[in-house]
Amino acid sequence: MDILQAIIIGLVQGLTEFLPVSSSAHLIFTQQALGLSDVGLAFDVLLHVGTLVAVVAYFFSDIISMIKGFFLSLIDLKDGKFMEEVRRDPYKKLAWLTIIATIPVGIVGVLFNDLVESLFTGITVPAFFLLITGCLLYVSQRMNSGGIDLSNITLKEALIMGCGQALAVMPGLSRSGTTIAAGLFSGLDKEFAAKFSFILSIPAIFGAGVFQLKDLSGGNVEIEACIAGFIVAVISGYLAISVLLKLIREKSLDIFAYYCWIVGAVILVGSLIL
Repeated sequence: MDILQAIIIGLVQGLTEFLPVSSSAHLIFTQQALGLSDVGLAFDVLLHVGTLVAVVAYFFSDIISMIKGFFLSLIDLKDGKFMEEVRRDPYKKLAWLTIIATIPVGIVGVLFNDLVESLFTGITVPAFFLLITGCLLYVSQRMNSGGIDLSNITLKEALIMGCGQALAVMPGLSRSGTTIAAGLFSGLDKEFAAKFSFILSIPAIFGAGVFQLKDLSGGNVEIEACIAGFIVAVISGYLAISVLLKLIREKSLDIFAYYCWIVGAVILVGSLIL
């Protein structure tokens, strides 16, 4: 893999990790288009670290408050004030809801990892699930934006979004698209659903990277290409978060639904004909 190819893959990873169009599907399509059968697990993990850096940087102040809230809540637990303080402090609440909502994807990742990985070998399955992503986005945008935000979100809504994230391990099901749609279906405010979706991505991306370390291999990627891909993934990931939050706040995600339908249909028809 040369530097240009690494930059292209880094750009695709950064944009599609957070835009609701499925990073897994687009990485499969891009690698096949570039004639790359294997970029190496080390490079793949590095790109995920890049998107992790992007989302942490964007929500840095929230994350610091959540970390503080988590450790303070452990003291509350010792003092017998845990539930009272979790209800009172929004960041303590958000920290624990994030942990609990991450459990479903962790279970799926551990129990069904081999099955999921077997679906990444071709383009037909990702193309099909990209069509499903488009349907989820389209229908969710026609839901009346609910009034549930950080002040009144419950464990029920958090787990619904967590289950949406677990389903999105399927190639072609967008993680951000599925979790945001799940949030809107359960009555969350649009902007908060997007924000919580991005925060949920942090432990999911981190956990996926750690899980891959056991099979880490270098691959045929030069150090310069790795650095270039990483930097592009960070920058494009940060921009993607900003763009999606602006769109969901001011307009809708219909454009991504149409995009998923078009790309999914073209790839699916092409794979059946060729």
